[in-house]
Parts: sequence; C-alpha cells; structure tokens
Amino acid sequence: MPYLKLPSLQLYYESIRVDHPRTEKTILIFLHEALGSIGQWRNFPTVLCQELQLNGLVYEREGHGRSSGFQETRTANYLHEYALNELPHIIENLIGVDQQVILIGHSDGGSIALLYAAHFPKKVAATITMAAHVINEPETIAGIQPAVEAYNSGKLEGLKKFHGDKTEDLFFAWANTWKSADFKDWNICQDISGIKSPLLALQGSRDQYGTIKQLQLIEESVNGTVETQLLDACGHHPHLEKMELVIGEIKRFLEGVEK
Repeated sequence: MPYLKLPSLQLYYESIRVDHPRTEKTILIFLHEALGSIGQWRNFPTVLCQELQLNGLVYEREGHGRSSGFQETRTANYLHEYALNELPHIIENLIGVDQQVILIGHSDGGSIALLYAAHFPKKVAATITMAAHVINEPETIAGIQPAVEAYNSGKLEGLKKFHGDKTEDLFFAWANTWKSADFKDWNICQDISGIKSPLLALQGSRDQYGTIKQLQLIEESVNGTVETQLLDACGHHPHLEKMELVIGEIKRFLEGVEK
C-alpha cells in the first residue's frame, strides 16, 4: 500500500493516472472533509481527473482512514497545521519540483486549500473549494450538535468502515474543537489574502454547516481572481449531490483560466 513515511507518522495516498494527460505540468490534489477519507470521495476524483485529462493524487490526513492516528491532541490551530505542515510534505515528496497543483478541497479540505494557496502561491495553479469555512458561524456549531446526537445513538457506525478504531477519536476531535471556546472566534480571512491563483468557491444553499457568508468573506478576502457560486437545492456535499454540475463548473472555470 502506498504510504508517505514521515518521522512520526505515515500518510496513505493513491495516485490517479489518466490515459494521455493533456499536460504533466499540473496535477490535481484532493483534500477531504473533516470526517473524510479516500473512500468517502467515492468516484468523484477519478471522474474529475478523466474529464479534465489531468493526473491526480488523493490522500488521507493524520487521524483519518489508513493514515496514522493522531500523534497529539488537536488544537484550535489544526487546520493551519494540516495546511502549512502536513500538506507541504505531501507536495514536496510526491509532486515533481516543476509541477504545479490544482487544489480541490471539500469542507475542512477547502479551508486547508485556501491556507496553502495563500502561503505557497508559486506552487498553486488554481484552487477549487466546496463548502469551505473561513469563520466559525453559529450555524456551524448548530449543525454539529445533531451529528453528535446521531453518533451517540449509533447512527454513524458507517464511519468505522473508513476509519476503523480511529473513528471515535476523529469524530470528537472534530466536534469538540469546533464547539470549543478556543475555536469560537476562529477566522482565517486575513490569512488567505495572499492567494494569487484563480479561485472557484462553491457552496450548497442548504449547507447545514455554513451560510452564504462564507462565500462572501472568501470573495472579500482574496485579492486575486475569485468566482463564487451558491448551488441551489444542495447541502454540504456538492460533489456528491450535484456531481455532474460541479464537474461542469470546475471544467468551465479552468478552461477560462487557461485562455
């Protein structure tokens, strides 16, 4: 099984190769949600890579899936740590020196994509986010409580298929961090102002974890080319709920960027 082995942990990843990629200079990197893994993307990464005729890479962060469990207790700075410490290891070790990346991030992965793109602008050709957060809204915290109740009543047992014996640690690291006093005023708007790559931010109109304010703040905070879209009748998982639409919008956006 393919692992990136680091001094204190190992990260599981999979490569997506397409026949006759239109360029080897750019690769898609997929950044999953807070409780996500490679399997939870379903076939979205493969289909998107095929549609764009670009190779891709999808990996599982520390504490997720087949990667190592948490080495330390999660802090309110955890998204910065994933973006500025872990993701650079992935890119430095698994991506060619002369290659650029297109970041495809969902939820937590979207926030991580924004942070990385701002701090490593030369490596990023474009950034695509779906349901990314830049602030902790009251709606976010309100959305977490039903998930906690569902977990405690055994309704989220399916997570164990992807995370095994790490499931409980992962679930409560997510829920407890977002509900904590230290995270109440979490805000990365200033941190993402340095994004220079073209950015497409998508969000569902029925997202239970965030409002249109997330899109508005992304647009206000980034100085470069930004396009935001609120998708009608869509919840927190645009790439699964509206996959054909999302892939079409990503393809259209990137074609416009490349002109």
